Amino acid sequence: MRPLLTILSAIVIFAYPFAVYFGAEQFGLQAISMILITVFVIRIASSNNTKLKEFKQLAWISGLTGITLSVLGAVFKQHGWLTFYPVVVNLCMLTVFALSLTQPQSIIERFARLQQPTLPDSAIRYTRNVTKVWCGFFTINAGIAFYTCFQTLEVWTLYNGLLSYLAAGCLFAGEWIIRQFVRED
Repeated sequence: MRPLLTILSAIVIFAYPFAVYFGAEQFGLQAISMILITVFVIRIASSNNTKLKEFKQLAWISGLTGITLSVLGAVFKQHGWLTFYPVVVNLCMLTVFALSLTQPQSIIERFARLQQPTLPDSAIRYTRNVTKVWCGFFTINAGIAFYTCFQTLEVWTLYNGLLSYLAAGCLFAGEWIIRQFVRED
């Protein structure tokens, strides 16, 4: 049952912008806020299933932030509070990735070592550079997400529910393609 709840909460969090957009309109702000609070509680509770401690902390911070923003939205009857969640998530991800650069192993190196425990020095340098690229992505994405908080809910939903995911997917795919060529050298 626990893995199913983890999967469901991940889907809802991934679809957060659409949940806010359609949920507030269809069910009302109080109802969608209560649903989101429940999802964030599940996210926090299921954080023990993750392998990296930084992502456990990320689940807690983003979950508590989501709960806080949902409560503020319900109390003040304003959906604007809910629009700041993607900004916070991007800033949290930026923090995790940037802080990992101060450690002996960057977060991307730790991901890589989950599949390949020993890495050559060239791969370690490469993973550090990829971590820096993701830091740049999260900085830009947080800035755009913040900008959309002051736009219409349609613009906010379009960017945070589609365009930002497409940008992340393109970066991920582009890095994977580059890695195939770098790996051969």
